[in-house]
Amino acid sequence: MLQRMSGVFIGAFFGTVFVVANAHDPLNPAIGIALRVLAVLTFAGLLTLALLAGRRGGPAPDDAEAPQADWFRGKFAFVVGAEAVLLIGGNLALRAAGAPEQTAVAWIALIVGLHFVALMAVWKRRSIAVPGATLTALGATGLGMAATSAVAWVPFVSGVLSGVALLGGCAYAITHTYRSTARP
Repeated sequence: MLQRMSGVFIGAFFGTVFVVANAHDPLNPAIGIALRVLAVLTFAGLLTLALLAGRRGGPAPDDAEAPQADWFRGKFAFVVGAEAVLLIGGNLALRAAGAPEQTAVAWIALIVGLHFVALMAVWKRRSIAVPGATLTALGATGLGMAATSAVAWVPFVSGVLSGVALLGGCAYAITHTYRSTARP
Protein backbone atom coordinates (compact mmCIF):
# COMPACT_ATOMS: atom_id res chain seq x y z
CA MET A 1 0.00 0.00 0.00
CA LEU A 2 2.91 2.37 0.71
CA GLN A 3 4.11 2.34 -2.90
CA ARG A 4 0.63 3.06 -4.22
CA MET A 5 0.05 5.84 -1.70
CA SER A 6 3.38 7.49 -2.52
CA GLY A 7 2.24 7.78 -6.14
CA VAL A 8 -1.09 9.18 -5.00
CA PHE A 9 0.65 11.71 -2.75
CA ILE A 10 2.84 12.84 -5.63
CA GLY A 11 -0.25 13.29 -7.81
CA ALA A 12 -2.12 15.17 -5.07
CA PHE A 13 0.89 17.39 -4.39
CA PHE A 14 1.27 18.33 -8.03
CA GLY A 15 -2.49 18.80 -8.38
CA THR A 16 -2.26 21.29 -5.53
CA VAL A 17 0.72 23.00 -7.18
CA PHE A 18 -1.19 23.26 -10.48
CA VAL A 19 -4.04 25.09 -8.70
CA VAL A 20 -1.90 27.30 -6.45
CA ALA A 21 0.40 28.38 -9.30
CA ASN A 22 -2.37 29.09 -11.82
CA ALA A 23 -5.36 30.50 -9.91
CA HIS A 24 -4.67 34.11 -10.89
CA ASP A 25 -5.71 36.70 -13.48
CA PRO A 26 -8.05 36.78 -15.30
CA LEU A 27 -9.87 35.15 -12.36
CA ASN A 28 -11.37 37.43 -9.76
CA PRO A 29 -8.74 37.64 -6.96
CA ALA A 30 -11.22 36.34 -4.36
CA ILE A 31 -11.98 33.30 -6.52
CA GLY A 32 -8.25 32.70 -7.03
CA ILE A 33 -7.63 32.77 -3.28
CA ALA A 34 -10.62 30.50 -2.61
CA LEU A 35 -9.36 27.97 -5.19
CA ARG A 36 -5.87 27.99 -3.66
CA VAL A 37 -7.19 27.51 -0.14
CA LEU A 38 -9.54 24.74 -1.27
CA ALA A 39 -6.70 22.92 -3.06
CA VAL A 40 -4.45 23.05 0.01
CA LEU A 41 -7.28 21.91 2.30
CA THR A 42 -8.10 19.08 -0.11
CA PHE A 43 -4.47 17.96 -0.09
CA ALA A 44 -4.43 18.03 3.73
CA GLY A 45 -7.68 16.06 3.84
CA LEU A 46 -6.36 13.44 1.43
CA LEU A 47 -3.18 13.10 3.47
CA THR A 48 -5.24 12.64 6.64
CA LEU A 49 -7.50 10.04 5.04
CA ALA A 50 -4.50 8.09 3.74
CA LEU A 51 -2.87 8.09 7.18
CA LEU A 52 -6.12 6.88 8.73
CA ALA A 53 -6.31 4.08 6.16
CA GLY A 54 -2.75 3.09 7.04
CA ARG A 55 -3.61 2.90 10.74
CA ARG A 56 -6.71 0.80 10.13
CA GLY A 57 -4.78 -2.24 9.14
CA GLY A 58 -3.04 -4.10 6.40
CA PRO A 59 -3.05 -3.47 2.70
CA ALA A 60 -6.20 -3.25 0.69
CA PRO A 61 -7.65 -6.60 -0.31
CA ASP A 62 -6.62 -8.01 -3.66
CA ASP A 63 -8.64 -6.69 -6.55
CA ALA A 64 -8.33 -6.18 -10.28
CA GLU A 65 -5.89 -3.36 -9.58
CA ALA A 66 -3.60 -5.06 -7.06
CA PRO A 67 -0.32 -3.22 -6.39
CA GLN A 68 2.76 -4.20 -8.34
CA ALA A 69 5.83 -5.58 -6.55
CA ASP A 70 7.91 -2.51 -7.42
CA TRP A 71 6.24 0.44 -9.09
CA PHE A 72 9.18 2.79 -9.40
CA ARG A 73 11.76 0.94 -11.50
CA GLY A 74 12.19 -0.27 -15.05
CA LYS A 75 9.49 0.97 -17.38
CA PHE A 76 8.39 3.59 -14.84
CA ALA A 77 11.86 5.14 -14.91
CA PHE A 78 11.76 5.19 -18.71
CA VAL A 79 8.34 6.92 -18.74
CA VAL A 80 9.46 9.54 -16.21
CA GLY A 81 12.73 10.11 -18.07
CA ALA A 82 10.85 10.61 -21.35
CA GLU A 83 8.45 12.94 -19.53
CA ALA A 84 11.35 15.09 -18.26
CA VAL A 85 12.93 15.31 -21.72
CA LEU A 86 9.60 16.24 -23.32
CA LEU A 87 8.77 18.82 -20.63
CA ILE A 88 12.09 20.61 -20.94
CA GLY A 89 12.56 20.19 -24.69
CA GLY A 90 9.00 21.13 -25.51
CA ASN A 91 9.03 24.25 -23.36
CA LEU A 92 12.34 25.33 -24.90
CA ALA A 93 10.91 24.77 -28.38
CA LEU A 94 7.77 26.74 -27.53
CA ARG A 95 9.86 29.66 -26.24
CA ALA A 96 12.11 29.56 -29.32
CA ALA A 97 9.01 29.62 -31.54
CA GLY A 98 7.75 32.75 -29.75
CA ALA A 99 4.72 31.06 -28.19
CA PRO A 100 2.97 33.00 -25.41
CA GLU A 101 4.25 32.25 -21.91
CA GLN A 102 0.87 30.72 -21.05
CA THR A 103 1.68 27.76 -23.31
CA ALA A 104 4.12 26.46 -20.68
CA VAL A 105 1.36 25.26 -18.36
CA ALA A 106 -0.59 23.80 -21.28
CA TRP A 107 2.49 21.87 -22.43
CA ILE A 108 3.09 20.61 -18.88
CA ALA A 109 -0.53 19.42 -18.57
CA LEU A 110 -0.33 17.68 -21.95
CA ILE A 111 2.89 15.82 -21.13
CA VAL A 112 1.85 14.93 -17.57
CA GLY A 113 -1.43 13.58 -18.96
CA LEU A 114 0.41 11.48 -21.54
CA HIS A 115 2.72 10.21 -18.80
CA PHE A 116 -0.32 8.96 -16.87
CA VAL A 117 -1.66 7.25 -19.97
CA ALA A 118 1.72 5.50 -20.40
CA LEU A 119 1.83 4.56 -16.71
CA MET A 120 -1.65 3.08 -17.00
CA ALA A 121 -0.14 0.49 -19.34
CA VAL A 122 3.00 0.01 -17.22
CA TRP A 123 1.18 -0.37 -13.89
CA LYS A 124 -1.98 -1.92 -15.35
CA ARG A 125 -4.02 0.58 -13.32
CA ARG A 126 -7.17 1.67 -15.12
CA SER A 127 -7.86 4.21 -12.38
CA ILE A 128 -5.22 6.61 -13.74
CA ALA A 129 -6.73 6.63 -17.22
CA VAL A 130 -9.30 9.30 -16.36
CA PRO A 131 -6.87 11.87 -14.92
CA GLY A 132 -4.41 11.02 -17.72
CA ALA A 133 -6.94 11.58 -20.49
CA THR A 134 -8.32 14.67 -18.75
CA LEU A 135 -4.91 16.33 -18.37
CA THR A 136 -4.01 15.43 -21.96
CA ALA A 137 -7.24 17.05 -23.22
CA LEU A 138 -6.84 20.13 -21.00
CA GLY A 139 -3.25 20.57 -22.15
CA ALA A 140 -4.17 20.24 -25.81
CA THR A 141 -7.07 22.65 -25.31
CA GLY A 142 -4.76 25.19 -23.69
CA LEU A 143 -2.27 24.92 -26.54
CA GLY A 144 -5.11 25.58 -28.97
CA MET A 145 -6.36 28.51 -26.91
CA ALA A 146 -2.88 30.08 -26.93
CA ALA A 147 -3.39 31.07 -30.55
CA THR A 148 -6.64 32.90 -29.78
CA SER A 149 -7.80 35.92 -27.85
CA ALA A 150 -8.57 33.55 -24.94
CA VAL A 151 -4.84 33.06 -24.22
CA ALA A 152 -5.21 34.68 -20.78
CA TRP A 153 -7.48 31.77 -19.75
CA VAL A 154 -4.92 29.06 -20.57
CA PRO A 155 -3.58 28.92 -16.97
CA PHE A 156 -7.11 28.35 -15.68
CA VAL A 157 -8.03 25.70 -18.26
CA SER A 158 -4.70 23.85 -18.40
CA GLY A 159 -3.51 24.63 -14.88
CA VAL A 160 -6.35 24.99 -12.40
CA LEU A 161 -8.63 22.44 -14.07
CA SER A 162 -5.72 19.99 -14.42
CA GLY A 163 -5.03 20.41 -10.71
CA VAL A 164 -8.66 19.70 -9.92
CA ALA A 165 -8.50 16.57 -12.10
CA LEU A 166 -5.39 15.34 -10.30
CA LEU A 167 -6.85 16.02 -6.88
CA GLY A 168 -10.09 14.31 -7.90
CA GLY A 169 -8.25 11.24 -9.18
CA CYS A 170 -6.22 11.06 -5.99
CA ALA A 171 -9.35 11.49 -3.88
CA TYR A 172 -10.88 8.52 -5.71
CA ALA A 173 -7.79 6.35 -5.08
CA ILE A 174 -7.44 7.30 -1.42
CA THR A 175 -11.15 6.90 -0.73
CA HIS A 176 -11.10 3.46 -2.36
CA THR A 177 -8.11 2.46 -0.22
CA TYR A 178 -9.70 3.84 2.94
CA ARG A 179 -12.93 1.95 2.34
CA SER A 180 -11.08 -1.27 1.56
CA THR A 181 -9.32 -1.16 4.94
CA ALA A 182 -12.61 -0.93 6.87
CA ARG A 183 -13.04 -3.78 9.28
CA PRO A 184 -16.40 -5.56 9.35
